[in-house]
Amino acid sequence: MIDFASKRWWALSFSAVLMIICIGALALFQLRPGIEFSSGSQFTFEFSQDVTTQEVRAALADAGHPEARVQETGDRTFLIRTNELEGAPAQNEQVVGPTEASQGEIDDIQEQLQERFGPITRRDFSTVSGSVSTEIARNAFFAVLAACVAILIYISLAFRKLQGSWRYGTCAVVALAHDALIILGLFAILGEWRGTEVDTAFITALLTIIGFSVHDTIVVFDRMREVMEHDPYVPFEEAVNASLTETLTRSINTSFVVVLTVTAMLLIGGETIRDFLLVLLVGVVAGTYSSIFVAAQLLVAWERNDIGRFFRRITGREEAPGIEAV
Repeated sequence: MIDFASKRWWALSFSAVLMIICIGALALFQLRPGIEFSSGSQFTFEFSQDVTTQEVRAALADAGHPEARVQETGDRTFLIRTNELEGAPAQNEQVVGPTEASQGEIDDIQEQLQERFGPITRRDFSTVSGSVSTEIARNAFFAVLAACVAILIYISLAFRKLQGSWRYGTCAVVALAHDALIILGLFAILGEWRGTEVDTAFITALLTIIGFSVHDTIVVFDRMREVMEHDPYVPFEEAVNASLTETLTRSINTSFVVVLTVTAMLLIGGETIRDFLLVLLVGVVAGTYSSIFVAAQLLVAWERNDIGRFFRRITGREEAPGIEAV
């Protein structure tokens, strides 16, 4: 049996440092919102000759859009974000040049760039107004919040026969916050370095990871419940160690298969789903780690009142002799 509990502060300290780094990245860089969360227009131009990102950005500035974000997504292909364009076509369409049926500000931009760079093919176009982007962002926030509250209530009820069942739900939610914060910190860094944006696919992947992570945590907690129901007098740390040892192989094997699948899709998949798959890849690894080294170890620390002792030691307050904190 592996003694996980005795090393809990090493694991929790590592997670705390990692979360501080992620919080710092979020505060310093912030997330780069996609078009769904910040009103604007997004389109893809494929040029007929070699051009650089700087040349496209300069041409867009000359066309009246110095705020445009330009990201190269393929050979002579660029994804462009601007403020909301007026007179935009009502639906996505592949256009080689302006036409009367789809004449709008996007066509004016395309025409000016064609004068400088030659024929340009517009692969797609989408625009979101400010009111719609605000509603989408609000709904995404409430979706994540509702998922966390539902998980807290479900786990508390599922383990109601155990003393302090609400602790199990709380520790599971803390582990979820740990996983989500790692993903958010990573995307804040990628947004600064690579221009990676957070969109609705990101929220979908984040909710998927929440479900995967809590499933792994529940498996560990459920095994702990079986051990304690079988022997009510078993020390809590021993029950945790036995449960983690028995479920470790299963957790690692399950996550390894998912990681292999997602990695294969990353290598052969298209650009449009790459960020979605990256969230899944990082989230699966973080979720497996947190179910073993965050949720379970935090539960042990709470049961042993380690956190209370830690703060009393910092403040200089001593426990009364002969009295063990509950």
